[in-house]
Amino acid sequence: MTRVDFYVLPEADDVGPVLLVCRLCEKAGASGKRVYVHSDDAALLDDIDSALWSFRQNSFLAHERVDASGGCSPLAAVALGEQAPPPSHQDILINIADAVPTFFSTFERVLEPVFGDDAQRARARGRFGFYRERGYPLQTHKL
Repeated sequence: MTRVDFYVLPEADDVGPVLLVCRLCEKAGASGKRVYVHSDDAALLDDIDSALWSFRQNSFLAHERVDASGGCSPLAAVALGEQAPPPSHQDILINIADAVPTFFSTFERVLEPVFGDDAQRARARGRFGFYRERGYPLQTHKL
C-alpha cells in the first residue's frame, strides 16, 4: 500500500515551496528512487525545473519535464509534469497540486509538502483527510 508523508513548513518559514521540493527530490534521488513531481501550476514547475540546476552549490540533480505525450528519459532521477507520470518514474510522487491525483496509488510513496497561506494549508488538510478516509498509512513531519 502507498505510504503518504506530509512535510509541513512553519507558516513564517522562508524556505518556500521550490527549495522544499528540491530538497525532497535530492533526498529521494540519493536513495536511487525515481521521483515524479506533479503540479497543476506550470509556472511553479518552471521554477522547480530551474532551481534543480543550481539550488545547492556544486550539485546537479538529473531531471526532465514530461513532454505533451507523457514521455521522459528514464535516466533522469526526477521528472516534472502536470499529467500522469511516465512508467519510468513511479517510485516517489511529490504532489504539489491542489488535489490528490488519480494515479497516486501507483507509487510506493507520496510526499505532500505543506506550505503557504491558510487557503493552501486548508487544501492540504483536505488531501490528508482523503488519504486517511481510505486507510493509507500517514506520517507528518514538521520542519
